[in-house]
Amino acid sequence: MFGLIFVVMYFMMIRPQQKREKALKAYRNSLKKGDEVITRGGIFGKVLDVKDDVVLLEIGSVKVKVELAAVSAANPTKKDKA
Repeated sequence: MFGLIFVVMYFMMIRPQQKREKALKAYRNSLKKGDEVITRGGIFGKVLDVKDDVVLLEIGSVKVKVELAAVSAANPTKKDKA
């Protein structure tokens, strides 16, 4: 019975979280100059440079260095011009 509960918990909670983390890691590794992103703190910025684990963001007219792990998502308000 406990084994069944563990299997259900794995497929309902653990596995989806691992998939989200894997997708976020792939997104962070694919960042390039010109991408618009949102940080964990809710700051919208434009990527100017990516070196190792540091991202240089332009926020308005200010340039800020943030850790790569602080980037949480692409800017959903930006529409592709394709």
